[in-house]
Amino acid sequence: MTKLLVIDDEAPFLRALAISLRARGYVVETATTGEAGLELAARVHPDAVVLDLGLPGLDGLDVLRALRAWTAVPVIVLSARHEEPTKVAALDAGADDYVTKPFGMDELLARLRATVRRIIPGQDEPVVTTPHFSLDFGAKRATDATGEEVRLTPTEWGVVEVLARNRGKLVSQRQLLQEVWGPQYETETEYLRVYLAAIRRKLEAEPSQPRYFITEAGMGYRFEA
Repeated sequence: MTKLLVIDDEAPFLRALAISLRARGYVVETATTGEAGLELAARVHPDAVVLDLGLPGLDGLDVLRALRAWTAVPVIVLSARHEEPTKVAALDAGADDYVTKPFGMDELLARLRATVRRIIPGQDEPVVTTPHFSLDFGAKRATDATGEEVRLTPTEWGVVEVLARNRGKLVSQRQLLQEVWGPQYETETEYLRVYLAAIRRKLEAEPSQPRYFITEAGMGYRFEA
């Protein structure tokens, strides 16, 4: 069963959400502060984290950055904040998805399924090798030229995988958004800008002059191996 960690300071909401998720077959751990959430994450190693941004003390973005310092566990951010800069800041800090409160349980469940599905390894998958890095699709793992692992978040890996599986072909912004985030995100082009910048920093020898992850202005992106 999928193990979830839910971090939210609103006790009645947290209790109701945990009951709902458990009724649908998830194992759920809960925390009401960022500090407690980080301690639990290190102890129970959840399959995904549902994280509220508006936490007292250590806020959601700080918790997210702390998680990303040592784990690529999928993180879905919950927030009552609708502003675009807030969404971009969360995604830039390493969030895999962003759900605005109030939300329907079916929507959250769909986001959870999609996020967790992206990290389940496949079998008999190819490896793409370049002079600067290798991509192992079966293990969902990137390594640099020395063989050292390059840590990508699950969403970063999703973007890399879609582009690399279509190597040499233009992948439209709409297609990339639909395949990685889902059809409801097909107009959220700022996600692509944020994630491609992070991917280039991690994999390109010269991120400002990318050799592998190419932007086709106004159209989409292309992977050249």
